Amino acid sequence: MEDTSDSCVEVVITERSGAEQPPASSEERAVREAGNGDPAQKPLHSEATGTAQSEEGCGQQSSLEQSALKEQEQSSLAQWELPSEGLGNQEVIRKNEQDVFEPDAPFSASPESTSPVTNENYFTLPELRNSEREEQTSQNSVLSENTASGTVTGSMIEDDEALRRTRADFDETIQSEKLCLDQKYFPGKAVQQDYHMPDVVTVRVQRDSDSFQDVVVKIKRPTYHKPFLGGFKNRITGVEFHNAGSQTIPKKQPDKGIQLFCRETQTAFEKNKTQQTKNTTSTQMAKIGLYVSNMTDKLISPGKYLTAEEYHKRRLEAVIVLQTYFRRWHAINVIQNLREKKRLRLSWEAQEEVRRKKEKDEKLRREQERRLNPKTKKDFELLYHALELWRQEETEWINRTLTGAERKAAFCGLLEKETQLIAAIGRHKLNADEENQQKAILHFLDKCAQPKRWKAYDGKITEMDTQYTLHARELFEIYRSISMNDITKDERIDVLLTLRRTVKEHECKLTQEIVELIDREIDLMSREVKECNLEGLRKRICTLFLQYIKTPKFNPEVARILKVPPDPLKLYKNVNFCHSCENYLPSTEFPVPANCRTIGRCRLCCKLDNEARRRDALLTYKLILENLRKSEADYQDDAEVVYLVQYQDLQYLTENIWGCRSALSACSDLYDLVMVRWDKHREWSPWNTILLSRDEADAHLKLCDLQKAYEAAFIQRIKHKHILAKTYFAQIPVMTSFLHRSDNQANAN
Repeated sequence: MEDTSDSCVEVVITERSGAEQPPASSEERAVREAGNGDPAQKPLHSEATGTAQSEEGCGQQSSLEQSALKEQEQSSLAQWELPSEGLGNQEVIRKNEQDVFEPDAPFSASPESTSPVTNENYFTLPELRNSEREEQTSQNSVLSENTASGTVTGSMIEDDEALRRTRADFDETIQSEKLCLDQKYFPGKAVQQDYHMPDVVTVRVQRDSDSFQDVVVKIKRPTYHKPFLGGFKNRITGVEFHNAGSQTIPKKQPDKGIQLFCRETQTAFEKNKTQQTKNTTSTQMAKIGLYVSNMTDKLISPGKYLTAEEYHKRRLEAVIVLQTYFRRWHAINVIQNLREKKRLRLSWEAQEEVRRKKEKDEKLRREQERRLNPKTKKDFELLYHALELWRQEETEWINRTLTGAERKAAFCGLLEKETQLIAAIGRHKLNADEENQQKAILHFLDKCAQPKRWKAYDGKITEMDTQYTLHARELFEIYRSISMNDITKDERIDVLLTLRRTVKEHECKLTQEIVELIDREIDLMSREVKECNLEGLRKRICTLFLQYIKTPKFNPEVARILKVPPDPLKLYKNVNFCHSCENYLPSTEFPVPANCRTIGRCRLCCKLDNEARRRDALLTYKLILENLRKSEADYQDDAEVVYLVQYQDLQYLTENIWGCRSALSACSDLYDLVMVRWDKHREWSPWNTILLSRDEADAHLKLCDLQKAYEAAFIQRIKHKHILAKTYFAQIPVMTSFLHRSDNQANAN
């Protein structure tokens, strides 16, 4: 028998995740394997435990030693809350959640396989731990510290026993323990070493009696978190035991492309239906002793028998009669609808004709009124244009009918008449300027007195008055009062005193002069001076008070409306020089056409040149441009080209490319012509436009497909005009980028 003082036994414990094991403790399993195992392995176990299971070893143990060993086992088993039989169904969990036995927990075999222990070989717990640490350091078969959770099953193997002999599955975690079976140490004490299964392991497989092969095996690990199914805990050692379960992954059903489960197959629909039940009746016939009246009886005689062919023929004739009447009724309704539509159409055409006639008459009346009593710049522009047309007609008639001295005399007379007409227009212009100046002043002051306005999210307009707008409104009311001529003497004095109190709030030379003039007028009015003699004085007061209102120091609200800013430095940043009148003016006073490369004459010089030489009426082109910009703003697609084109460019486009005529009806009335998009889905540009009348433009914008609505010849003519517009506007640098963008958009569409 070998000496057991230096022998150690390695216990291999395989852990199966979620697998259930028979309810037996590790001690009972070791005993069962030693007693009921393979006969060929019994000598191996007896030798590994080093307990000397021979009759000589067992007979030499004294009764005292056996009783001491039993008491020790009972005291070690008393530390557990459950009996050892339930250990097989629990998971052994440390405080760091590793499924290994607690080092302090005793691990021993059954009493039959345990070697006798004497009192001399009994060590205290610290000494035993030190001896175990030294023994563990001396051995080189240390395995990994971490191990996966699982159910504990174990068997004892020899030091030189191959790992393949344990027959462990490859999805298990193997835990080994070394038992120091020296008689001097505590029997059955385990030195635990944890081992964590790697992702890939190499297994040596025996093919024949003398040949082996290494096989690489990949480890498949569970991808889910282990659920908690309950358990208990050792109060003394703190070891937790968790209940375990096992469940295979359900097989995924293949998708067959059809619905196998639906609510219709699981829900029963009920329907109520009425049913006539049987009713028992009886009849009574007359007999002896019983009289039944026959007053209500009817005599029924059989009619003519109809065959199936006759029956269907009769039904067909009836259907034809019904269809005849129905078609007659339907035709009457269709005719009535057509007549009603015709009546409405004729009525609408008559109304449109009346409306056009009224508009034409109103336009002629307005033009006549504007020529007789011109008031605005547009009226005088129209008047000069009419004068030029009259001069051209007279010149043409003189050249056609007269020659020699008569022709010269006629030209002299024409020049004299033209001079008289220009003088008359000038007198009307002076009167209109005087009237318009007073209206412009009142409009300017009213604009200063307007409250702050902004549009809310719900579309409502919100107004707010500030201290500056209230002060501007007060000054506006005072100016309008002192400008009146049809007020009484007392009212005039009250207005002058109010004006005096207002201007005395600021002490300066201007206010002192206004106060002196007010005192002078009040003094003259007290002396009963006629009002016609006070007109000059009152005009001076109005002029000085207007100058007072236009001073931002006295009226801060006026600063945002003045054309000339109070700070001269701001004016220098945006000033240009006019070579015609030789004045420095802001950039807003210069017309800048799209094809202009330099800044030319100001608006006033251009107006004087037009009145003296060409006398063109650009009012119609301005109206066309205004209508075009309004219609483009309604699309809300951020159109840009329409705001770069000026009325001079639109005049060239209308006269030279479109010939001042509608593309459909050849209407030449410029007041009735408008420009709209040729393709309404693209931005307006000179190469995407068409000149039409108002009614034609409304109908054109309702079209969805231009290719179906117009003929190919008409479309080709429109495209030719677009090419001419591209050729002209391509010379303008600003239009070049828009031209390329339009071409790219057209190609994309």
